[in-house]
Amino acid sequence: MIDRLFAKPFSDSISVALDLSAKNTELNSSIYGDTTAFCDYITAKLAGKIGYGGYLEHRVVYESHENFATAAADFRNIHLGVDFWTTAGTSVYAPLAGVVHSFQVNPGSGNYGPTIILYHPAENIYSLYGHLASEDLVALAVGEPVVAGQLLCHLGKPEENGGWPPHLHFQLIRDMQGILGDYPGVCSQRDVAFYANNCPDPASFGWV
Repeated sequence: MIDRLFAKPFSDSISVALDLSAKNTELNSSIYGDTTAFCDYITAKLAGKIGYGGYLEHRVVYESHENFATAAADFRNIHLGVDFWTTAGTSVYAPLAGVVHSFQVNPGSGNYGPTIILYHPAENIYSLYGHLASEDLVALAVGEPVVAGQLLCHLGKPEENGGWPPHLHFQLIRDMQGILGDYPGVCSQRDVAFYANNCPDPASFGWV
């Protein structure tokens, strides 16, 4: 299914698993706390390929953004989607037919930036696309039908995508809980059970 996101065979020859977990000793605040350094780190790891991974990964990178602090003073640092790291401007295609549920720009350091959420009636599930190019939201309309394989969006640059190295945050959601244009992509350790159920691993659906 992930082949459809990028309209190319997602094979070992063009893809590489990225480890951004707390266990990765190469990562420290001097890298993930500096957008340029973080971009350089990701680019070197990719070596021209598409990087992927991150479902339920514990990432310390979020601890450099106040946006992820909770009222209880613990940080949301468990990643709920799958990230695909490549170059800004890369085209992303709708993997399945659906309709535009909602969209908006989610501003702030570490946030999604431009975000699109689709609803797929046949599967009764939502898919979220974060860290996009701002221009992708201009012509969208809520309720607009989307055909499988249709060009949906493009990866945004750091200055528009929340300050991240260019990548797609792809997440499945069972219940949007009334939220429009946004949904938590990271949760705290205490909430993992709820979000792991509401945001299933795309691999379990054959989407990755």
